[in-house]
Amino acid sequence: MTAKPLMIQGTMSNVGKSLLVAGLARVLVQDGYSVAPFKSQNMALNSFVTADGREMGRAQAMQAQAAALDPVSDMNPILLKPEGPRGSQVIVDGLSRGTMSARDYFAYRRGLAPQVEAAYRRLARTHDIVLIEGAGSPAEINLQRDDIVNMGMARMVDSPVLLVGDIDPGGVFAQLAGTVALVPQEDRRRIRGLIINKFRGDVSILRPGLAPLEELCGAPVLGVVPYARLDIDDEDSLSPRLLARSASRPIDVAVVRLPHLSNFTDFDPLARHGAVGVRYVERARDLGRPDLVVLPGTKSTLADLAWLRRSGIADCLLQLARASTPVLGVCGGFQMLGEELRDPDGIEGAPASARGLGLLPVRTVFEPAKTLERAHTVMSVPDGFFSCMDGLAVHGYEIHAGTTELAGGGGERVNGASRGDVMGTYLHGLFDSPDAVRAVADALLRARALDPSGFDIVGGEAYRDAQFDKLADVVRAALDMDAVMGVIERGA
Repeated sequence: MTAKPLMIQGTMSNVGKSLLVAGLARVLVQDGYSVAPFKSQNMALNSFVTADGREMGRAQAMQAQAAALDPVSDMNPILLKPEGPRGSQVIVDGLSRGTMSARDYFAYRRGLAPQVEAAYRRLARTHDIVLIEGAGSPAEINLQRDDIVNMGMARMVDSPVLLVGDIDPGGVFAQLAGTVALVPQEDRRRIRGLIINKFRGDVSILRPGLAPLEELCGAPVLGVVPYARLDIDDEDSLSPRLLARSASRPIDVAVVRLPHLSNFTDFDPLARHGAVGVRYVERARDLGRPDLVVLPGTKSTLADLAWLRRSGIADCLLQLARASTPVLGVCGGFQMLGEELRDPDGIEGAPASARGLGLLPVRTVFEPAKTLERAHTVMSVPDGFFSCMDGLAVHGYEIHAGTTELAGGGGERVNGASRGDVMGTYLHGLFDSPDAVRAVADALLRARALDPSGFDIVGGEAYRDAQFDKLADVVRAALDMDAVMGVIERGA
């Protein structure tokens, strides 16, 4: 079997390519096809660990779930995790190759085309269709020469392309026509259709412009996709979820929006509880008196710990903890809550050490080896607020550099710790378990003298599948699926 490819490219970042790929994947699976998602290179701090202990972009993991597949790193052979001025950590075939500056990475990337193609071919051997997502825009003329993520990828596997424009910020006609004009002549023939995404309002007002657009671009408009509100994982820091500034529900959960925030999707399940509002805070004056404070994961723990102190949020957090406000740290947030963090090998930059916030009796040492594993555990929290989770069976995954030990505990390594009303854990996806959401939300409600029985909770695999089905309904209704299948069948 050799799969037929279809590539979804965009006029820019955040046009909705990831969700469109997920929606198309679910439509095609509903129609009886075996479909795999693929993105040769992704830049994001939200990542996922596969069953065999490899790291990949969370967006491609989400797309795999939409296609009813277990995610594998072949679906995202290159993942770039930005680390600020230093550059990005480069992950190839699910394993870290170290941190590189943009200049060094572009030189290094020239040698990665064979690995990208090999990953694609492995998927193509076992599926009917591979849906390929581009990155950024194919019109970035400074990047076209050595491209392996947009038209370079389409040439590599001889794929037709559907080009997506985002009408929400305006200028969609210029986006699409300008992108086509800046694509090399030999690649324009691959653009077999146009999609206008995130439309709000009466589509009849848009229609007079579609025929001229088709003439300018030399490709038909295959659909106008409406703006849809769906509860599906967002890819990166452009997520509108991070703009939430008000809890607007009885329980106020404040998540600190660290400069290098990663895996913020960990807290989406909390917001699905009818009583819980989740907001993101990046200024001390906005922290207020929440019912729960969360220090999330970060790609640069020491730098973000320093920012936490400069911003004044660290002092506010310590005051809240002294007033018995529950505090939860996840991954890098867990490390910050400890007594000391040391980076003798310069994993996060120059060798350094820092005093932690001192709320947990642990110390962390960063090491070159990176922990990447799925985790299943039974929570052991004998006292304090988080004893509400004691005995719960939970599952998730760990992604972190370094090891954490109990301070003064004879070198005993731990993947979590608690003291009083403060808890830290390395487990991403802790709240993917509805039981964990219910336990924490109910305890927060009881602390406010509110009856937990009056609130609903949604979540779990059935809820996620229902959201994918809703997305498929939107995509199927908006796109000319006969035309899309014709593009797939005819190829480039």
